[in-house]
Amino acid sequence: MSKPSVWVITGCSTGFGRELAIATIKAGYHVVVTARNLDSITDLVRGNTDKVLAMELDVTKPDQIEKTVNATIEKFGRIDVLVNNAGVGYFSSIEEADEVETRKMFEINFWGLMHMTNAVLPYMRVQSSGHIINISSIGGLASFPGVGYYNGTKYAVEGISESLAQEVAPFRINVTLVEPSNFRTDWSGRSAAKTKSAIKEYEELISPFVNAENHGKEPGDPKKAAEAIVSIAELEEPPLRLLLGADAYHTVVNKYTEQLNKFEEWKEVSVNADFQD
Repeated sequence: MSKPSVWVITGCSTGFGRELAIATIKAGYHVVVTARNLDSITDLVRGNTDKVLAMELDVTKPDQIEKTVNATIEKFGRIDVLVNNAGVGYFSSIEEADEVETRKMFEINFWGLMHMTNAVLPYMRVQSSGHIINISSIGGLASFPGVGYYNGTKYAVEGISESLAQEVAPFRINVTLVEPSNFRTDWSGRSAAKTKSAIKEYEELISPFVNAENHGKEPGDPKKAAEAIVSIAELEEPPLRLLLGADAYHTVVNKYTEQLNKFEEWKEVSVNADFQD
């Protein structure tokens, strides 16, 4: 398989999106970098106007999605890789959460991702090639107190991406879910809101997650994450899931090992729920 030539990356102002933009530009790809604030990404274009296009993009605004996709096709003629990276977080217990804030998060993390995906799929189907990379989270495979609604957005991304992968496989379009653990980005400091209606009884349980005391000390290296994502985009058969970070690997493996053991423990009850004739 030849290297994918045209990338569209959402949420490039900071974190994974910015590091991935830098990595793909350095590798010589044609790259469309996007952010809600265009000024935050203009430096990525400097000296690269023939290969890099910067677009203002809020994934909750259909007109900006359409404009970004049209501009990409007009400048580069195709879309090989879409990286759905834009996302936000929200810290609170389930009971404490502000519904306006959590609905806003679903609009960005889930619906924004799907609107971007549906906007590029017609072009990928015509090409009979493409790769959709959805930045999920370890929180899409394992849940934690204090981020339940965020978990919900990522579980939704996981479920729909599995279905999408099966639907688009006949068109030679690949889908990959990237599931990072704790990486040294500004996600918890800038991109995540926090409940304003704290309930004292939950404080001790969720404080380690809500207060993000490890901010700036996370073990994950965003540059290495970007390199890993670029490497799988160049594969003929990329994985459906890519765990990033030792914490992600160990947490998920331990969870699913325990789940498999519990499924076996309750096997008799499970299989006996069928008709016996």
